[in-house]
Amino acid sequence: MILSPRDLRDATSNVLRLALSGHVADLRPMPAETIDDAPGRSVCRYRPPEGVVPAGPPVLFVPPPDAPARCYDLRRGCSLAEHVVRAGRLSYLLDHGPARYGDPDLGVQRWVGDVLPGAIRAVSRDAGGQPVQLVGWCLGGILALLAAADDPGLPIASVAAIAAPVDAGAARRAWAPVNRIPRPAGMDRYLLRPCKILTHLENADFLAQIEAMEHFRHMAIAHPGHAARRIYRSLSGGGALLRGGALIGGRTVDLGRVRVPVLAVAGRGDVFAPVRAVRPLVGLLGGSPQVRFEVASGGHLGVLTGREARATTWRHLDRWLDEGIVRHGIRAQRAAAATV
Repeated sequence: MILSPRDLRDATSNVLRLALSGHVADLRPMPAETIDDAPGRSVCRYRPPEGVVPAGPPVLFVPPPDAPARCYDLRRGCSLAEHVVRAGRLSYLLDHGPARYGDPDLGVQRWVGDVLPGAIRAVSRDAGGQPVQLVGWCLGGILALLAAADDPGLPIASVAAIAAPVDAGAARRAWAPVNRIPRPAGMDRYLLRPCKILTHLENADFLAQIEAMEHFRHMAIAHPGHAARRIYRSLSGGGALLRGGALIGGRTVDLGRVRVPVLAVAGRGDVFAPVRAVRPLVGLLGGSPQVRFEVASGGHLGVLTGREARATTWRHLDRWLDEGIVRHGIRAQRAAAATV
């Protein structure tokens, strides 16, 4: 590959940055303060930019149980949290934190009956009693929908579920060909990744994304993936989610009882939550006044916070949250703004 003079200059600059500082990505988390802290959860409010008073229904980011909450704040310039906050929306993050010795096992009953309802009520109180717009990725989206179905009285304005696979069978069929590919362990990290870096040295945004993904991968090691797998199996066993209901705490929680608008987004290249595993949500949410289904670019994490998500998923979400302001009105957050 022959680089143009401009690309050569950019490549040289990026190499120098890597040599001097060891990184290209800006991995600083968005500033926030804790508004609620309870066993198994904390809720933080993001600080708005200087001079901005957020208005409209608050947004609460809901991570899946097996991933760091930083999935919403991957890196500056490609952070969904940064994007939503800078748009002038009052924004919050539910953080379950990494697994620690002696922590209680947060099963599906705790998530649906305690963790999520407590976080939603805390956000609504902090936002002056407004209903909350939930944004959940992967299993976080499914749990957000189940919480809305389980307690229609929760102050929920809407749910946006991104890469949320309700059809476990379709998801397993998508995984199977990937699992059958003969591939030496660590090939992507130790061979393909360096090759990608070398062939994109002139592209600082590409290099920053690779670095941020690696950082996120290291953070994910501390999270209880086995617990999330148990939750997903308990929800999807025997096609329970496809039938609309899941057995939680001895009672059936039916997705057809969701009474708020729902946006579902699937990633075109997602092998963990393929389009055909997410699309059935449209038919399951019969009680919702509005269900919108979109397909966007990206894999499982990429559809949420990849470089292409900025022009696809984020635009769908922007339009969805703007419609929430129309539905629920614009209310300046005087109390919240006074504390930041």
